[in-house]
Amino acid sequence: MTLNRRIFLGTGAATAASLAAAAVFAAGHGKPRVVVVGGGAGGATAARYIAKDSKGEIAVTLIEPTRQYYTCFFSNLYLGGFKEMDDLGHSYGSLATGGVNVVHDYAVGVDRDAKTVALASGGSVPYNKLILSPGIDFVDGAVEGWDLSAQNAMPHAYKGGSQTELLKAQLMAMPEGGTFAMVAPPNPYRCPPGPYERISMVAHYLKANNPTAKILVADPKEKFSKQSLFQEGWSNHYSGMIDWIGSDFGGGNVVVDPDAMTLSIDGEVTNVDVCNVIPAMKAGHIAELAGVTEGNWAPVNAADMSSKADADIYVLGDAAQQGDMPKSGYSANSQAKVCANAVRGALTGSKVFPAKFSNTCWSLIDTDDGVKVGATYEATPEKITKVDGFISATGESAELRKTTYEESEGWYAGITADMFGT
Repeated sequence: MTLNRRIFLGTGAATAASLAAAAVFAAGHGKPRVVVVGGGAGGATAARYIAKDSKGEIAVTLIEPTRQYYTCFFSNLYLGGFKEMDDLGHSYGSLATGGVNVVHDYAVGVDRDAKTVALASGGSVPYNKLILSPGIDFVDGAVEGWDLSAQNAMPHAYKGGSQTELLKAQLMAMPEGGTFAMVAPPNPYRCPPGPYERISMVAHYLKANNPTAKILVADPKEKFSKQSLFQEGWSNHYSGMIDWIGSDFGGGNVVVDPDAMTLSIDGEVTNVDVCNVIPAMKAGHIAELAGVTEGNWAPVNAADMSSKADADIYVLGDAAQQGDMPKSGYSANSQAKVCANAVRGALTGSKVFPAKFSNTCWSLIDTDDGVKVGATYEATPEKITKVDGFISATGESAELRKTTYEESEGWYAGITADMFGT
């Protein structure tokens, strides 16, 4: 048996199929099969739209280990006290009643020759088209002194759920006048404004509950998304609390010690009470196992999000190397609709519309102080290309900033309904 395109993890991949996998075979008998791995903004949207628009002509299976999905987008508002954790949680019940066969399991391998996805519980699920939307994993050794074994001491909180709750608990337990530190990630990474909205929300919480606390940010980048907007907001709302150290001053030369709870920036060691380490990122591991990555990401064709390594595999959202779009929930949702249309057309002969993409990223700096950046995009032979864009301006009125924040709340309600059909 060759292993170049038949990639499995562990033992038991060839054992009898689990009940979940057996149900998939039965449900898809005689129909073209689409398997979607990952139930976030890209995967859930793609699964829902293919099932809905094909009207039963395509058997759609979504493989997602969690039964309750917590969005990473808007999780910073939980840290700031604007959201409860339950506000971020969503179930897959409506997808299931809408014609998607939801299998709560881990995808642990892809056999591209046999066109099957291996499940952790045993057995495999067949596909005609496979959509991978696994989000992110972290690059080993990206931050000296940190690996996943240290994530309880120094959480990343860049995947929604328990890590977010842990970081909030550590924030609340900080001693009076303590230090909250962040190690920001290098480009490219999930949600470019995310770390800086997080700093804003942490500052909002500390201003109200621990006003003598300090925030230290070590950043390997010279500049960051919405920098002028965030720094204006920090100056207006949190003067003297936030110390951002960019690459010019050693922000990329970082060592952490989770046992001692220290952060070293360019050789200067600081004792910290909370350290949010956000390492360099890469495509979720299943994309690598499928053999569709090149370096840290999975290159795709802009017109339909198909993998450049395999025309029957598609990669969405954060994991995709696609061009100009940021790695955001809005981007993944937009890409999923283009992909769903293309996959349905390929399998049923239905009309395929030209690819068009859009994105907006909102950020909350303080109460009713919302800002945004966004753009529209088109598919070219080389990549997804930005057509035009917009960004909030410094010095905007309080009324406009409040309207922007309210707009973001409407978007969250809309995109989660679009993802999960609720």
